Parts: sequence; C-alpha cells; structure tokens
Amino acid sequence: MKKFFKSVFAVLVIGAITAAAVYFTQGGDQSQRGRRWARADGPVPVVATQAKLADVPVWLEGVGSAKARNTVTVRPQVDGKILSINFKEGQEVKQGDLLAQIDPVTFQAQLDQAIAKKALDESQLANARRDLERYTQLSANVIAAKTVDTQRALVTQLEAQIKADEAAIENARAVLGYASVVAPISGRTGMRLIDVGNLVRASEGGIVVITEVQPISVLFTLPQQDLPEINRAVAKRALKVEALETDSKNVLDAGELQVIDNQVDQTTGTIRLKADFPNKELQLWPGQFVNVRLLLDTLEQVVVVPTSAVQRGPDGAFVYVVGSDNKVAVRNVAVAQQDDRLVVVSKGVTSSELVVTTGFARLKDGAEVSVSAPEDAKPAASSAAGTPQANAGKASAADTASIDAATPAVAMPLRPEGRKRGEGRRGDGKRRREAGNPPGATQ
Repeated sequence: MKKFFKSVFAVLVIGAITAAAVYFTQGGDQSQRGRRWARADGPVPVVATQAKLADVPVWLEGVGSAKARNTVTVRPQVDGKILSINFKEGQEVKQGDLLAQIDPVTFQAQLDQAIAKKALDESQLANARRDLERYTQLSANVIAAKTVDTQRALVTQLEAQIKADEAAIENARAVLGYASVVAPISGRTGMRLIDVGNLVRASEGGIVVITEVQPISVLFTLPQQDLPEINRAVAKRALKVEALETDSKNVLDAGELQVIDNQVDQTTGTIRLKADFPNKELQLWPGQFVNVRLLLDTLEQVVVVPTSAVQRGPDGAFVYVVGSDNKVAVRNVAVAQQDDRLVVVSKGVTSSELVVTTGFARLKDGAEVSVSAPEDAKPAASSAAGTPQANAGKASAADTASIDAATPAVAMPLRPEGRKRGEGRRGDGKRRREAGNPPGATQ
C-alpha cells in the first residue's frame, strides 16, 4: 500500500513541474511578443543623408589596349661584322643615338677610292681646258675646226665625269655612315636581337626594336549608338579620355581623343577611337589592356542622392523623404542618370532634403522615424538630436561625405536604368548614361 501512495505522489510531482514549465514558457513568449510589438509601434530607426547639388561628369566607357605611337625594327643597311653594341636593353634612346657599329674598313676604302677618282678626273679636265683655250686662239689656217670641236667635247665629257665622281663620293660617304647604326626615333629599346661579332646583312633580321611610349596611344571601342553624341561633342571641344586599370579603381593617365575611325565594325556594332596620353609616369605599356572612359559632358549643379536611397515600386522610382515632424513621405522621382554610388535626380527631390538610405523594411508613407547618421559619418556627427533637421545638421558635414567623395571628378561612368553591366549593347563598349528610373532594390 505504501508503494502505491509513493507512486501516486511521484506522478503528481512530475505533473506539477511540467505544468509550471509550460506556464513560464508561454508567459515568456507573450512577454517577448509584447516587447516586439512595442518596438514596432515606436519610431522606425533609419539612416538618412541630405540631397545636394554637385557637378556630375557624363562618361562613356569602353575597353581598349595601349599601342606605341611608333614602333621601329632597327635593321642594318649594309652588310658587315658587328664591332660593338652601344645600347642596353630597355634603355631610353634619342633619335640619332649610336646603337651599333659595323666594321667600316671596306666602306672607308670605297670612299677613299671615289675621292681619288674625282681628283684624277679633275686634273684631266684642267689639262683639257688649257688645250681647248690654246686651240681656240690659233687661226683657222693653223688648226682644223674638227680638232677644236673634239677638244671641246672632251672638256664637256670630263665635266660630266666630275659630277659622276661627286655622286659616287656621296654614295660612298652614305654607305660609310650606314656602318654606324643609329636610332631612327626616340623611344625605349627592347631585347637585343643580335650579339657582337656576328655578320649582318641588310636584307636579314634586325638589331633591336624601338617603341615610342612617351606619348603613347590607346585604341578603344564604343557602341555605334554613341557616335552621334561623340561627333557633336568633338565639334565643340577637345574630349578628355582617361585610362584606368582593368578593375576601374585607379586612373593610370589622362589624355585627349585624337581620331574617330571612318567606319563602324559591322560584326560588333562598335566604332574604334584613338586617344593620346603623355604617359609621363610610364603607367601605360604597349599591348596593355585598359578600361577607357570618355568625358562626354558635365552636368552642372544637379541634385544628387546616394544610389541606396532610390527604391522602386509599381509607380516607378521613389525615395523616402524625412519631414520636419520626423515622418517620412513617399516621393516619386525622375532619375536622369545613375552609377554604383550616385543618382542624379531631375525631379522629385530638392537639395538639402533628407532622404532615407537604410532601414526600409518597416517603412511606409507617413511612418515616424528615428534618424541616425551613416556609419562612416558618425565620428563627425554632433550630439544634437531630436528633429530631422538636427540630425541633418549632423549629416551636413559628414553624412554627405559619400556624395562629396563621388563628385565631380571621380564619379564613375553612369549606367542606364534597367540594364545590367554589359547588357544591351554589342561589342566591348558599355555606355553608362541614359535617362530613366534606377533599378532600386527595395529592402
């Protein structure tokens, strides 16, 4: 009997413990739900920044490769033995610098022979002239007219021979000069193609290749659709071109557009262009692939907001504008241009208005918000709080730093709305400028 009561007691204790556990668990869940609902009913925390006026460059972007303005394979113009190489591989040389010396002995002998031949003919000419002078002074009864004519012809013949001798001397002197191989252009030497002691022939091989890299050219392509705007811009001014690394992070050099090709590539639908760069820092090298952007225009004092501020809905692009009452209003906007960081707004937002950039999950028209500065701007923000204008004051010097950093000089090429990078165009060129709404991703 005692065992029976002990078993019943144990069952009752276990049941009481289980009931208590269930009660406290449900109570905790209800408490957490209550706190979450309490938070949902309060101001929505968001990050916001001010729209501002800025000058925004309009770029057209393509892909190209660097090309030496001049490339010369230095070849000997005479046959002979290489006595010396007078340059180092990779050396900068000037036009006329001695590169190699071919044995000049044979060519010097030919020059000396031509000079001697001229001296001999000059002495014969002098004697023939004296004889002609004597013959002409004698009377017709003393010497026949035929003899005078023959002597006069001899003088003319020797005069022509002297001219031939002079030409032979010039030729021999030129051949002797060819024994000294000089740089035909200024530039940088490549790898040496022949060594000292080898016999060279004018019709075979070369000694070195020289490339002109300062300045240097870049050939690149752009879509044919951009050609009308490029032509209009070229008619007004010289167009700036920048060459960038393949990741488009660093500008290697800035130059100027020189040539637009006279026909479109029918296979790719692109037009070839060439720009020249001073290349003072030697950041560009012949054959190097680079990203290229052409400055087509500059939009002056336009309203810009961070790209993250522009959302997209059924009615198109819109932003959340924070009012003076700490409430947001949905504002439809017209997007003129955009890139990865900035959007140019042509209608819907004015400068100095506060737009939300982060915290869209619980936002709706008329929602109350608690505005804070972006993470990169918090160190510069003041301790003022309360109204959105106070928070805008915190952002004015630092929150808009991201906009300042992106405009005007370093703004990336603009990408048209609705087109992913590399889509919608034939060929290598990618245009980043077009009116439309941005592909905002509502968070």
